[in-house]
Amino acid sequence: MNSLTLTTQRRLKKLPQQPSVWEGDRRSLTTHSNDQLEGQKNSNIIEECIIWVDRSEGCVRAMEVVSSDIGPEAVVRTLIRAMETPMGPVRPSRPQKILVRNREVQFFLRGALQSLNITIEYEPELPLIDEIFHTFEESQSGRPPAIPSRYSSSIKELAQQLWEESPWEYITDYEIIAVDLEQIYAQTIYVCVLGMSEQEYGLIFYRSLDSLQRFRQAALQKESMSNLEQIFLSQDCWFLNYEPAEDWDFDDDEDDDLDIGDLDSSEIEPILGSLHPYEGLRRFLDEEEAGVIYVTLQALLRFFSSSHRQLEKETVAALSKTYSLPLFPSNDHQQMISVTVATQPEVSTTLLEMLEESEDEDEDEGNTFNVPINSDLIPENALTSLELISRELVTKLLENSKTYSDSFTVANLGESFPVVLIQTTRPKAKEIIETLEANGGLKSVCLYPVEDSALEIERELGLLQVNNGHLYIFNEFDAEDPKYQNKRRKWTSACQETQGYCGLIVAMGVTGSASGKPQLKDMLGIFQARFLEDIQEITQAILPSEE
Repeated sequence: MNSLTLTTQRRLKKLPQQPSVWEGDRRSLTTHSNDQLEGQKNSNIIEECIIWVDRSEGCVRAMEVVSSDIGPEAVVRTLIRAMETPMGPVRPSRPQKILVRNREVQFFLRGALQSLNITIEYEPELPLIDEIFHTFEESQSGRPPAIPSRYSSSIKELAQQLWEESPWEYITDYEIIAVDLEQIYAQTIYVCVLGMSEQEYGLIFYRSLDSLQRFRQAALQKESMSNLEQIFLSQDCWFLNYEPAEDWDFDDDEDDDLDIGDLDSSEIEPILGSLHPYEGLRRFLDEEEAGVIYVTLQALLRFFSSSHRQLEKETVAALSKTYSLPLFPSNDHQQMISVTVATQPEVSTTLLEMLEESEDEDEDEGNTFNVPINSDLIPENALTSLELISRELVTKLLENSKTYSDSFTVANLGESFPVVLIQTTRPKAKEIIETLEANGGLKSVCLYPVEDSALEIERELGLLQVNNGHLYIFNEFDAEDPKYQNKRRKWTSACQETQGYCGLIVAMGVTGSASGKPQLKDMLGIFQARFLEDIQEITQAILPSEE
């Protein structure tokens, strides 16, 4: 058994020893108790709470949530915190006596604390800790369900039907649909469909058109992440989101970029809740709210199913349909209400114009060079990277009659020659070579630093400058990525050895076995260029000359 170090023992002995009795225990937590203590999301990991309380003062001195597979050392760690840095308005001290209800913990503590002059005794019941955990359980049992029992199964079934309907495949997030609920809610709900961008799937039910428009306007402005969170929480709406079911088997490597839109309805789970400026995020619905969502989902499913063809057109015309729907699920004497669902072309047009204006502003602000910046040189599925190739490979490429090469004058190749590697299909590779040749050949390669103000991260634009002055983007790098930083450092170091020269290799084979690792036979063109590293040099090179 490990014991406390001599320095720790001496440090703890300096604390005043009070004539107090402390209780200590380690107990399993239900998921909801864990939420209450740590604010964490539900997890399948079994967790336990270590707690130390002062029976004499009636206060908690330290508490920690740990995984159940953590050893008894965690009990000692929490106890030391209770002595040196206790919670609440109590002073650091050592107890005279410790009570535990676990024999194994008792023996472990006796061995670990034998030099601190603390009596450690076994007691089958710890009344103060029992009371604390009883309070936790009462708090958990008092929580309302996510969906009231009257509506739970029906709303979940409707949400699954909506998943199978997949309206996000033909409705964008700016094509707003109004649901008139005057008979039960005394107002109209404005519905936004999420999912066409393949990032988040679901529906947002705005309780007013003003809230919808204010949120969109604020979200399109350039804000920091903290402001974006505040804007998100200022919405006045209900939401239905979809997440993978709890029993979905995630693979960390394969599912990092998982599009849950590819999952079956049995593999997803609907999540419902509310957002309001005064409440923030709430993940449950009360009885009245559940009734509104129940009726709205019925109406939307009928509308999507009957208007599918009209809704998938590029421009959605004004559509309006009225349905007679049951107010409650499973009721023998069912009360029916009339609900009207309608598209909102004018609102959709306004939101689209706001989006287009924001994109135009981004383009204007992003192009600080006052020269044409083109993004059409590199095909969508091409692979682009910074690479170091051997001097022998450069020589072979220049000697190969099948490889296109412009005037190559680099005398000192060094052991490694830095290149921008672009790998695509054979036809696309030839198009790239022809485009560069038609524009006078390649002049320089730039890695231009830019700041993404929305995400608060640094990026570098990989730019190719041709001799007619035009710029082509070949990649956008995350400047804060350690792997990229390491590769860029080696790449720029190699450029210094070649006195500022680098190259561009255009290769085929992106869809074959050589994808990511093109061989000599796959390399169709090699170009020479200057590497511009200094920011002033870059700016001077890419700004138009005065001639």
